[in-house]
Amino acid sequence: MDDRTFVIVGAGLAGAKAAETLRDEGFGGRVVLIGAETERPYERPPLSKGLLLGTAERDSPYVHDAGWYAAHDVELRTGTTVTGIDRAAHTVTLSGGEALRYDRLLLATGASPRTLPGAEMDGLLTLRTLADSDRIGAILQRDARLVIVGAGWIGLEVAAAARERGAAVTVVESAALPLQRVLGDQLAQTFADLHREHGVDFRFGAKVQELTEHRVSLADGSVLDADAVLIAVGVRPNTELAERAGLSVDDGVPVDDRLRTDDPDIFAVGDVANVNHPLLGARIRVEHWANALDGGPVAARAMLDRDVRWDRLPYFFTDQYDLGMEYAGWVPPGATADVVIRGDLAAREFIAFWTVDGRVAAGMNVNVWDVTDAVQALIHAGLRGATIDPAALADPDTRLEDLAR
Repeated sequence: MDDRTFVIVGAGLAGAKAAETLRDEGFGGRVVLIGAETERPYERPPLSKGLLLGTAERDSPYVHDAGWYAAHDVELRTGTTVTGIDRAAHTVTLSGGEALRYDRLLLATGASPRTLPGAEMDGLLTLRTLADSDRIGAILQRDARLVIVGAGWIGLEVAAAARERGAAVTVVESAALPLQRVLGDQLAQTFADLHREHGVDFRFGAKVQELTEHRVSLADGSVLDADAVLIAVGVRPNTELAERAGLSVDDGVPVDDRLRTDDPDIFAVGDVANVNHPLLGARIRVEHWANALDGGPVAARAMLDRDVRWDRLPYFFTDQYDLGMEYAGWVPPGATADVVIRGDLAAREFIAFWTVDGRVAAGMNVNVWDVTDAVQALIHAGLRGATIDPAALADPDTRLEDLAR
């Protein structure tokens, strides 16, 4: 009989997959999964995609069916927050005052939407939860006016869903192009053109002067009236619990390649984890779906002292109108990267590669499918030091699999 208790703080995708893996790996002790939301664990990509478009069922994002947790002896405590960690006593304190002892603790506390400095958020929308998606979806009727502050991935996905449902959309962005920092000018222009073709009104280089529930005032004196205003300027990792416990905090909770913090009995995973990545040779914090999906099982096995490490390449995807995209890899901050295009950029059917010193660091396939493994193989080859001729990389007659050898 295993009398150990493993506690997971954060009942999102990463936490749910960790609980699932503990049981799959034969752990017979107590598993407690604690979530602040009243919903059972769910995945977030549908919130800005299928649910907003009305093409996905309301219960489609859930990780498990409602009976899974009891059937697998996982204590799911929804609507509950953890207010403190006593590392010496190995206990967490719950919002109701209960002290719960743990042998191993996993922090999967996720992230929260950023706000604008000085903005009064009452009445303004953000998108992070199922409830947020429900609220936005109820607004997206034909002829509704939606102003989105921020032209990142979430802002653009909501813009696409809103336009497809007939809403008028204005996107306010301080940079000169959407996704400019992530993609660079050439590829950012592709997304700007895509949205303009579908009727999105961009306000680039704009500074927000004042925000209310139904109005955005810009520094140039223009005023945007709206039925709703969405703030989509990124997220910040939820590190408050770790900080109060005296754990190291630096752009999230630093962990090693086994997702262990500086406390040997506490692990962190998902949006909150700043991982010392063994392949990339740097600390990275990734906020995307695949990080939670794949990280939860790694954390669970590490908690069980299995021989595992987190070495997956960053990966994410987006769907906007008729554009589908997958991105894999990581370009080091400050690195000078060259972009190589393979395919037809104008037709939006291509693969873009970011190369650093001749080595493939990242790749993005747009409306080109079944190439993810080949793209990641090229990135792994680059991490081993292999350089690739840009002309060969761009040549559609050259097999990517051959280049990766």
